Amino acid sequence: MTQESDEVAAAIAGELSLMDPAVRSSRTETARLLDPEFTEVGASGRRYTYAETLAEPPDHPGSSPTGPRYEPSAITGVVLAPGLIHLTYTTTFTGHRAHRTSLWRKQDPRTGWRMYYHQATPIPLNAP
Repeated sequence: MTQESDEVAAAIAGELSLMDPAVRSSRTETARLLDPEFTEVGASGRRYTYAETLAEPPDHPGSSPTGPRYEPSAITGVVLAPGLIHLTYTTTFTGHRAHRTSLWRKQDPRTGWRMYYHQATPIPLNAP
């Protein structure tokens, strides 16, 4: 594996971790994976900041070990510049699908790769 593919693999691992109910329900683990400048535009169209994301109740959707889980598919990534990776993929959650994109940033070797930006775009129910 090249360094570039190792970096993409690390960002994908972080992305998958953020979909794990044990991580989603832990503010500590979520904070470890999100960049302090993190922002998100959710599938609802709502914008979330780092502080708002961490302030959400730990039982937000996808965080219950016995409840529905985000099911990712077709995850791909590319290094845009040193320390910046772009991921794209699709998720299914409770029958709803969304195209997703994330930017992962590495500014410090001690903190590693952290999600800097995330956006979800709903896929209409009748779309292929």
